[in-house]
Amino acid sequence: MSSDSPRVLSIQSHVVHGYVGNKSAVFPLQVLGFEVDYINTVQFSTHTAYKHIKGQSLKNEELDELIEGLTLNEVDYYTHFLTGYSRSPDSLKKIVEILKKLREKNPNLNYVCDPVMGDNGKMYVPEDILPVYRDVVVPLADVITPNQYEAELITGMKMNSLEDAMKIIDALHKKGPKTVVLSSTELGDDKCMIGLASTAGVQYEISIPKVDAAFTGTGDLFASLFLAWWHKTNNNLKLTLENTISTLQIIVKDTYQKARDKQPTGKIPPQLRELRIIQNKNFIENPKITISAKQLSS
Repeated sequence: MSSDSPRVLSIQSHVVHGYVGNKSAVFPLQVLGFEVDYINTVQFSTHTAYKHIKGQSLKNEELDELIEGLTLNEVDYYTHFLTGYSRSPDSLKKIVEILKKLREKNPNLNYVCDPVMGDNGKMYVPEDILPVYRDVVVPLADVITPNQYEAELITGMKMNSLEDAMKIIDALHKKGPKTVVLSSTELGDDKCMIGLASTAGVQYEISIPKVDAAFTGTGDLFASLFLAWWHKTNNNLKLTLENTISTLQIIVKDTYQKARDKQPTGKIPPQLRELRIIQNKNFIENPKITISAKQLSS
């Protein structure tokens, strides 16, 4: 039975301190009017940019128990399913089982998949996760939000130009997803990255100003914001991309500026690079579009 508010099940990582995974994704979705149930695939003290990481991983049988409890209590109807970091091929296959169960309850369930595998040419998950994403998970997704490196991994193609990017996007569409979003690519210049999005034969690009620091959790935040605005704009790709990127930029720039206020020079430590999501609640709710998306000729 459906409820008035859209309902999301988000299965991602969790940290006690900081903002990655569900800590990045849940609050923005709630602020934007979504009921969010979330399962944490891991619970770590902090994310991996810190020197010391302690915590636990959720076992597959424990994940089964949680889903069984939702099913037995008949609270397993969701309008959206969001997934991010998975620790192993087996845990990813378990997510596929869950997706199929959810679609039995709601065939119109919208699945947004952030295929978290790596960035900047480096994988930070086991290599045998790749074929599960490529051959099993991606074909079941409605929306995917890989970065450039993840898109290259899934397709086995390299991206050195916009033409390459369009070929990769087309290859990703052919695997199943109706909407493909490359959350970041290195196709820009020293000042900007390029984001790309495609659905129903329409493509957009958007320039994303670079900030002189690396932030963790931005991909998780991107996927949750895209899910929210994709629903709220009735699948308007231009508006969704603009709202998502503009919100993300406000949060990243504010985080960077506050960090530099405390440490004007040198490398910023990870504790000062935690995304200021809570402090920017008003901008999440009412984003001011500061960056426009440009439609590409077909």
